[in-house]
Amino acid sequence: MRPSPPVVLEADGLRKSYGSREALRGVSLDVRAGERVACIGPNGAGKTTLLTILADIQRPDAGTVRRGNERAGWVPQAPALYDKLTVAENLRLFARLEDVADVHASVQSMLGQTGLADRADEQVAKLSGGNRQRLNVAIGLLPNPPVLLMDEPSAALDPRQRERLWDYLGGLSESGTAVVYTTHTVSEAERYAERVLVLADGERLFWGSPTELALGEQDLESAFVEFLRAKGH
Repeated sequence: MRPSPPVVLEADGLRKSYGSREALRGVSLDVRAGERVACIGPNGAGKTTLLTILADIQRPDAGTVRRGNERAGWVPQAPALYDKLTVAENLRLFARLEDVADVHASVQSMLGQTGLADRADEQVAKLSGGNRQRLNVAIGLLPNPPVLLMDEPSAALDPRQRERLWDYLGGLSESGTAVVYTTHTVSEAERYAERVLVLADGERLFWGSPTELALGEQDLESAFVEFLRAKGH
């Protein structure tokens, strides 16, 4: 048997509250190299809170996160880009902020990987939604992280742009980068994830494969809705 890929991200018992509201209630998970993990759940379930803690953007009130010696890459839902700068200028700026050792080589690599080389000198304000999101992903990948965390990566994309994005993310996972993403589109969990985390009211309700969650239903979305109903959500 081939050995399992190593665990590159692990969280144990994460808790986070905002005032009297518990955003996370003891959530645990582990992610292996090259794995694609979808985090799904109703609005307010705690999905974004979980990812920002995994990305070290905010700290949990309790629990631990282990990432090894490298930070995770972070791609927020709203692209954090400078519209008046070009594609290449944005990449150079964020590469310096990330203390990337070889800024030029990293920028050229990201332009090639994301298919943005022909847009390098184009002002970001003129980019399509799909190209803006590709640039957003490229910025998250600049430090060559073992894990890429993405909050609703395809939310603003049309079907063709969405397909291109997932083709690219599939290539990343095949090369060993783990991809953890939140989505309201259950079909994206069914089609692209190897494991699914279901959150509701900050609690982990399910952690396993899409097939296990489907439980014989014709599609994951129907199973997901029925699962939440059975759990009182």
